[in-house]
Amino acid sequence: MPHPFSNERTAFLTYLRTEKHLSPRTEDAYARDLDKFLAYCETRQINDLSAITVHHLRENLASLHRKGLTGKSLRRWLSSLRAFFRFGIRRGWLKTNPADGLQAPKVEKKLPKVLDVDQAGHFVEVKDEGFLGKRDRALLELIYSSGLRLAEAVGLNLNDIDLREGAVTVTGKGNKTRQLPVGQQARDAVKAWLPERALVAPPGETALFIGQRGKRLTPRAVQLRMQQLSIRQNMDEPVHPHMLRHSFASHMLESSGDLRLVQELLGHANISTTQVYTHLDFQHLAKVYDKAHPRAQKKSSQDQEGSGWKHW
Repeated sequence: MPHPFSNERTAFLTYLRTEKHLSPRTEDAYARDLDKFLAYCETRQINDLSAITVHHLRENLASLHRKGLTGKSLRRWLSSLRAFFRFGIRRGWLKTNPADGLQAPKVEKKLPKVLDVDQAGHFVEVKDEGFLGKRDRALLELIYSSGLRLAEAVGLNLNDIDLREGAVTVTGKGNKTRQLPVGQQARDAVKAWLPERALVAPPGETALFIGQRGKRLTPRAVQLRMQQLSIRQNMDEPVHPHMLRHSFASHMLESSGDLRLVQELLGHANISTTQVYTHLDFQHLAKVYDKAHPRAQKKSSQDQEGSGWKHW
C-alpha cells in the first residue's frame, strides 16, 4: 500500500528538479525529510493534507528529536516541510501552511578549539635552522601574530609586509584588503627567513612563503606541514592553521575586551561572527573563577566522604 500523499510527493519532487533545478543530492535530501513526515502521517492514518495541523508537526518533531536527530537535521526537516506545504498552497491542496510559526531546536554552535598562550608560544617557536625551520617559524609566527586565515597567509607577497613599520596588508574574503599590525617576534622571524628564501626563489617569484622548489606554498602543503610540526612540537592534539587564528582572536579579546577591535583584525563583515569568541573568553573566566573563588571550589574527597551527602 503506497504512503499517503504519494502523488503530491511526486509532484513536489518533480517541481524541485524541473523548475527549481536543484541537484539530485539536494532533491534526495528533500525526499528523505518529506518521507519522515509521510511515514508519521501513515501511522496516524492522516490521508487529507488539509487535516494536518501544527500539533502533528510538533509531535513528529519531538519524535525525531527523541530518535537522536540533531538540531541541524531537524531545522532542515522543517525547512523541507515548509517548502512542501508552500507548494501545496500554490497547487490548491492547502489554504494555509501548518508549519508557519513552528520553531525547530536551535543549532548548538560548536566553539572553535584554541590553544592557551603558553601552548601557542611553544608551537610557533620552531627551533630548527635552515630553510624549512626558518620558513615554518616565520609562517606560524605571522599567522598567530596577525590572526591570518590560511589563504591570506599563503597569498602574501613580498611587498605586502613592511617590517620597518610592523604592518602587513592581506587580501581576505570578498577580495577585501586590510592592514594589520605585526608583532616583534613575527617581524624577527620573517627577517630571519628572507635570506633563506632568496637562495631558493627563482627570479620574478613574488610569494613571501615558498617551498623548497621555489614555488608559492599551497594551503594543503601548510596543513600537512602543521600536522608534522604538531607531533615534533609534542602538542596534545594536531594544530591546524585556523586554530592559531582562533587562538589569536581569543587572546586578543581576553586581553583587550574590545570585540570591535577583534572583529576588525579578523576581517569579519558581521560582528555576530566574532561574538563566538566572547563565549571562549567566558570559559576562560569561568575556569579562573572556579580556581580562585572560595565558594566555587569543590570539597576534598575526604570532606565529601564524611559529609554523608550523596552526589546529585
